[in-house]
Amino acid sequence: MQPSWTDTLADFLKQEPGVEAVRLDPASRKVAMATLGALTEGDLKKLEKRLAETLAAIEPQLAKAKGVMAPAGFTLRQDGDVKELAEVSCATAPKFWKWREVEWPELVPAVDAHDEAPEWKELSVLAGICAVFGIAGFVVARMGVGPAWLATALYAVALIAGGWDAAIDSWENIKKGKLDIHFLMLAVAVGAVCIGAWSEAVLLLFLFSASGAMEEYAMDRTHREVSALLKSAPKQATLLLPGGGEREVAIEEIGIGDRLLVKPGEAFAADGNVEKGKSASDESALTGEAVPVEKGVGDPVFSGTLNLWGAVEFKVMRLPAESTLQKIIRLIQTAQKLRAPSERFTDKFGGGYTLAVLGVCAVMFLVWWLGFGIAPFVNEGDVKSAFYRAMTLLVVMSPCALVLSIPSAILAAIAWGAKHGVLFRGGAAIEKLADITAVAMDKTGTLTTGELAVVGYESFPAGRDTEIMELAYALEANSQHPLARAIVRDAKARGVRELGLEEFQSITGQGVAGRLGGSQVLLGRRELLEKGPLAEWSKQLPPAPAELAEVWVVGKDVIGRVLLRDQIRAESKGVLAELKRLGIKTIMLTGDRRQAAESVALELGLDDVKAGLTPEEKVEAIQAEKKGGRKIAMVGDGVNDAPSLAAADVSVAMGARGSDAALEQAEVILMHDRIENFLAALRLSKRAKRIIKQNLAISLGVVVLMAVAAIFGIVPLGVGVAAHEGSTVVVCLNSLRLLFGKNR
Repeated sequence: MQPSWTDTLADFLKQEPGVEAVRLDPASRKVAMATLGALTEGDLKKLEKRLAETLAAIEPQLAKAKGVMAPAGFTLRQDGDVKELAEVSCATAPKFWKWREVEWPELVPAVDAHDEAPEWKELSVLAGICAVFGIAGFVVARMGVGPAWLATALYAVALIAGGWDAAIDSWENIKKGKLDIHFLMLAVAVGAVCIGAWSEAVLLLFLFSASGAMEEYAMDRTHREVSALLKSAPKQATLLLPGGGEREVAIEEIGIGDRLLVKPGEAFAADGNVEKGKSASDESALTGEAVPVEKGVGDPVFSGTLNLWGAVEFKVMRLPAESTLQKIIRLIQTAQKLRAPSERFTDKFGGGYTLAVLGVCAVMFLVWWLGFGIAPFVNEGDVKSAFYRAMTLLVVMSPCALVLSIPSAILAAIAWGAKHGVLFRGGAAIEKLADITAVAMDKTGTLTTGELAVVGYESFPAGRDTEIMELAYALEANSQHPLARAIVRDAKARGVRELGLEEFQSITGQGVAGRLGGSQVLLGRRELLEKGPLAEWSKQLPPAPAELAEVWVVGKDVIGRVLLRDQIRAESKGVLAELKRLGIKTIMLTGDRRQAAESVALELGLDDVKAGLTPEEKVEAIQAEKKGGRKIAMVGDGVNDAPSLAAADVSVAMGARGSDAALEQAEVILMHDRIENFLAALRLSKRAKRIIKQNLAISLGVVVLMAVAAIFGIVPLGVGVAAHEGSTVVVCLNSLRLLFGKNR
């Protein structure tokens, strides 16, 4: 289960003993920290950075923060939108708190932080210096050239370069009263120097710094997969002025309803609908789909996508800050901050394990020395000293590879998904999706496109279908209703003649009306006929087939109807067949009529159909499957799907263009409304889980094997160092396979 925002904020307060309380006001985007003592400018900047990372992870939860309990040992006060979480060290402490208001962090720049020189390059340089000077020291020592101090000096430079980053991290943690694996490595290096094993100490720190560079490279590679989204966000837009003319403006100045001009090669600055022009857009940054998407009047366009060839005017429907692109960036950043359950375990496990390793090594030192009579510090021939053996044991038991085994795979999976149209809201979603045994899917917009298509025309009297086509086209030509789009699209495809209406008006909730050649013409629902002069006659009209929708057209001396059907996604059948092959039960949950639902289910080969459901009944259906022992994922896209998404073990939303309610509940988001991306997400999660298990087996296996060998004194320090750091490199490389492999 995803930790609450209070748990995440409490973890921040525990890790920062200098901070006693945090006060949040999400509505006005204000945040303040309470400290007891004075802080240096450097400490304050570090605190602000760590607080920004914490807020990035909890911000999506703050809007629904009511009813959350304070963790044990903390107090929570809420006054309207203002929330204050405190860990009071003593009763009088609040009287001495010093509040500092800091800037609420923006989520977008955090993604862009990796545009700076990546840390792995600096670590690689330090590892290179360590290697060069270490080899030079080894050669000088073996050949006996130069003064006696030269080899020692070369080794010392190598040790400083190799241990520089570990020393900085260790010092920061020691100030907080913590010990970590960096401290272990430095302790071993110092111990090795103390017994004269300079070359082993250099080898240890070289491999440690090199594996650290590899780790940072793996993390940086995952971030670079995502940062392309940010780079695609435009900074300027061409605003069309009401009185004519145009003006370049910053995207912050754009408002809903503004009309913008986008020229070929430029990016769309906001989400909106095309009002003039025709083009195609490259939406690969958002969806992973390389094929250009045709754009004409009425079609949606999305911020950050590229206009390929035609000048287009569009109306802004969402502010740039709330655009699809920004929504995706926020989702990705949140995902990278949220930990999977197994990952949180290794995070907690690290500190205690470090102390345990130090204790075991100290005990074994005494056992070898006092119990077996081995010399404490001096090697005697082939018999290594007790201290040497303790240092070897300390190296091989250090959990570097174990700590990296899960987060490296999780972040690589998130990055691959983001590049290929699948957004995971944290590592927990990846782990849970791999275990599902059933999938429930909404019909409209999920298994079907949600876009109606004309399947036929009928006229009464028969034989006048062409007139019905022409009237329907004329009446719907100026409307953007889904029914109208389908009729206009079909009419253009058939080359239907355009009729000029003399008048036009919308009849709210019923249809549209106009005048043609002095006669009134109508288009609308069956109810429109049942309330007029044709009420009695309309009772004799045949009902529409169960799987079809109908729109009636009334002319001067003719009545007819347009029959439409929601189109099944071309990919749905293949996706469902593959799910069944994997042994996953497929269920349709829909509010549509049973006949229409069963018609679609029969064509697609679903295992079970539940039709005519209210949102509450969808939740009951989900819970029934869970009580039956199944782990179930729910795939939906609408507001009515939000409750069932929340009830499922894994919630999956169709497209970042889906309803905000569905996105709020979703742990996995399938971009571009592509149902086949669900299979990609499932395969990726299963592959990620396999790689996590492999990483754990590699890291734990090396620790256990080498620890046993070290206890019996059959592993020299150099071999222990190589095995330990080698397993860390192998774990990182194994996780990187998720970035470069095919998960479709």
